[in-house]
Amino acid sequence: MRESFERNKKGILLMVIAAVFACVGQLLWKLSVTEGVLFMLAGFGLYGCGALLMLIAYRYGSVSVLQPMLSTNYVLSAVLGYFVLQEKLSVLKVAGILIITSGVILIGGGDAE
Repeated sequence: MRESFERNKKGILLMVIAAVFACVGQLLWKLSVTEGVLFMLAGFGLYGCGALLMLIAYRYGSVSVLQPMLSTNYVLSAVLGYFVLQEKLSVLKVAGILIITSGVILIGGGDAE
């Protein structure tokens, strides 16, 4: 059981890193509208690295645990939107962020064995 937990931890970590790469890649796509094609290409590179990490992560756990970890992308998107793009964070968005984060933590506990 301990070995299963360790494998899940590795998969979860890889999946969260993949979500960060994908999110930053998407941010670069948004910025490429004003900053140019290099931002767009960098965005594709990061998004692609995120997709590859997702494939690797699936080797270390079940889809029912790992796939929901990609929801961290929504949280990071809101945070990056606030800090980088000066977008507003409403009370409802903050509530959504807290709910998503809570769900990710609960699901990250792994499969019941």
